[in-house]
Amino acid sequence: QVQLVESGGGLVQAGGSLRLSCAASGRTFSRYAMGWFRQAPGKERESVAAINWSGGITLYADSVKGRFTISRDNAKNTVYLQMNSLKPEDTAVYYCAAGLIGGSVSGNYNSYDYWGQGTQVTVSS
Repeated sequence: QVQLVESGGGLVQAGGSLRLSCAASGRTFSRYAMGWFRQAPGKERESVAAINWSGGITLYADSVKGRFTISRDNAKNTVYLQMNSLKPEDTAVYYCAAGLIGGSVSGNYNSYDYWGQGTQVTVSS
């Protein structure tokens, strides 16, 4: 069982930055691939970024490539999402997720077994 708690969301102006954190419980965090997803009002949940268990493989949505960076610290049981050059269209609730995907990563939400409660990110124009 893995419990996930996101933090770091908030209100920021366009062009600004935020860093989201996702703290995981349990001693097996390093076995899990981690993903960040987001869901805006009236839209489906979409993959933002994902990272494999070691941090050696990452995956990004085209819409955030070059602006967002996913990383993890297995010693701290935490995964991060550094978001730079934020745009109003990045406004959404951001969720982190954990899944046992072997050594790979996935942008498919069905690959993830555990989810956090979400943190709101609002980017004003």
